[in-house]
Amino acid sequence: MLGSSSANPDLHKEFIAAKAPDADKAEEELRALPVELQLEKAMTVFPRDDKGLFLWDYQVKGFLKEAIGIACETGNTLAGPLTKWTHKRAVDSLIFIEPRRIYMRLKGGPWLVETPDKLTRPLRADTMQGSRVALATSEQVPAGITLEFTINWLECDNAKSKLKITEDLIRWALNYGKLKGLGQWRSGGFGRFEWEDAAA
Repeated sequence: MLGSSSANPDLHKEFIAAKAPDADKAEEELRALPVELQLEKAMTVFPRDDKGLFLWDYQVKGFLKEAIGIACETGNTLAGPLTKWTHKRAVDSLIFIEPRRIYMRLKGGPWLVETPDKLTRPLRADTMQGSRVALATSEQVPAGITLEFTINWLECDNAKSKLKITEDLIRWALNYGKLKGLGQWRSGGFGRFEWEDAAA
C-alpha cells in the first residue's frame, strides 16, 4: 500500500486538513506528518505518531464511498435505492469508522513504525498543451500488514427512504477491496486487501 497524505504541510493544511470538522482535528493531522520527510514536498506519506504509522478513519470511509459508488454505477442490486447522486450523502451520514487513527502492524507482530520502501512512478496526463509526464514518489508499506477498525452504520427500515446502507452492501464494498485496493495508485494494483469479520 502507498501513502496518500501529502508530505507538504502547507498543501495538506490548505486542501486536506481544511476539511476537518474542527480546528483541533486539522492541527492533529498536521502534527502527524513526518517532519523528516517534509522536505520532500512532492511525496505522499503515511501519518505517524509515537506508536507508529496509521491511516485516518476518513481514508477508510473514502474507500467505502468509492466502492459503494461503483455498486450504484453498475446497477448492483445490493445498492438498493442509492444512486450515483445519493451514495456519497448516505456514506457520509450513515457510516462511522472507529478509531480515528487506524494503526498498521505486521501480521501477528509489532506496530509498524517506519516504511522500508519508497516507490517512484510516472504520472501521465493529457492536457490542452499535449501529454505531460511528472514523477510521483510515495512511501510504501509491505504486503501483509493488518489494520483493525470497526465499521458502524445506521440502517433505515423506512421502505421509502432513498438513503439505505445495509450489512450486505458494506460486505460487498470490502470484497471490492480485493480488486481495487486502498491508498495511492489503486489502479496500479496497490493496496489490495483481504478482510475478515472479527465479530463472526
